[in-house]
Formats: sequence, structure tokens, C-alpha cells
Amino acid sequence: MAQITVNDISLGYDGVTVCENLSFSVEAGDYLCIVGNNGSGKSTLMKALLRLKSPEKGEITLGDGVSGRDIGYLPQKNEAQKDFPASVAEIVRSGCVGRKGFRFFVGKREKAIVEKNMRCMRICDLAKRPFSELSGGQQQRVLLARALCAAEKVLLLDEPVSGLDPHAAKDMYGAIRHLNRDHGTTIIMITHDLAAVSEYGTRVLHMCEEPTYYSSPAEFFKDSGFTSEEVSS
Repeated sequence: MAQITVNDISLGYDGVTVCENLSFSVEAGDYLCIVGNNGSGKSTLMKALLRLKSPEKGEITLGDGVSGRDIGYLPQKNEAQKDFPASVAEIVRSGCVGRKGFRFFVGKREKAIVEKNMRCMRICDLAKRPFSELSGGQQQRVLLARALCAAEKVLLLDEPVSGLDPHAAKDMYGAIRHLNRDHGTTIIMITHDLAAVSEYGTRVLHMCEEPTYYSSPAEFFKDSGFTSEEVSS
């Protein structure tokens, strides 16, 4: 049974429909890459998957033991994030708020979750450091650990390496692959990086005039006509 099923939905904002007749499903352990031009509806779809926006038609259903609280989210990197006035540990710990609701306090269970995810992201040595003093790559790892504290079954990532230098981007992709392959976390990632699609993805959703879901990156590249030079550039 699929963790997420999208059935014939249409999406739009400000009265403009950006996507119609979209259907696909996400299975446990998938690494789904969402690609497409700016304005094609990628971020709008992400909001719909997070239940922050309702489709104009159709429905999105969850299954295989997944609920809304099992879906974590790493938004696209922005300038406001880099100046969070908090320590690394405080930011990661804040990801547990959704598990406790308005009765949040740091108990043994939450402490164990925080420690596990900081260890997984290799940021334990940064625990007391101010978030604002970290490099861009370190900050993204901290925010990814925070997203894991919120939910570990499914992660939605909006261009997670945007703004990072090549070394930091490679490190970030390695961390995401580790979560997917070694921990079984389902990944849904918006990206413009076709090389990453080729190397890491297991499924591809191409957002265009007629959105198309591909069962493998190889099928996507064959159908789209991208050359090997374009993929590696």
C-alpha cells in the first residue's frame, strides 16, 4: 500500500490553475525527485502534500501507517534562517514540538530523538554552537535533523542544496541518501539538479503542461531527451 496517493488533482494559486490531472503514488523507501520549470507548480504541490493547501479538485490520501505527523519538511534555504538566535541543540529540539502539541516539554523520549538525529546528521559536536555562526552546509544539516525530529517516515525537501558550495552540496546529498538507503526514510525532493536526479532518485515527477510520473530516472531521461552533458553540468 502506498504511503501517499495523489489522485487526479488540480492545483492553483491566486485564481490561476498551474497543474491539472496529476496522479502518482509514493511507496515506502522511494526517493522521488520533482523537477520542472519555475512556475510549474512544484512548490504548490509540496504545500498540498503538507496539507497547507487544498487541491482545486481530486484528493491526496495517506496510507501504509503514515499520518500527517509522520511527514517532515525542510524548506528552501533563505537568508532569514541563517540568523536564528538559538543554539544548534535548541533548533533541533524544536522539531519535537509537533509530537507533543501544546503540552510540549523535553522528556526522555524527546531527548533520545534529538540525540539520535543529531548523531545521524553528525552535528553532535556543534550542539552548543550558535546557529548563526555555522557554515551554510552545517546549517542545512541542523535543519534536516530538526525535520527528522518532527517526522522520520517521510521527508519533503525543497531544493535542499540551494545556495551551497559544491562540497557542502555533495555532503548534504550524502546525508539524504544515508537517510533513504540506511534508515528507510521516504524522500520527496524538489530539485533543478539533474545530476542528483540521475544519481540518487528512484522515481521522477516532471511538472510541466501535462505532468508525467516516471518509474525510474532512466525512463525520464530517455523521454525528456536530456543529454549526458546536460545531466552532468
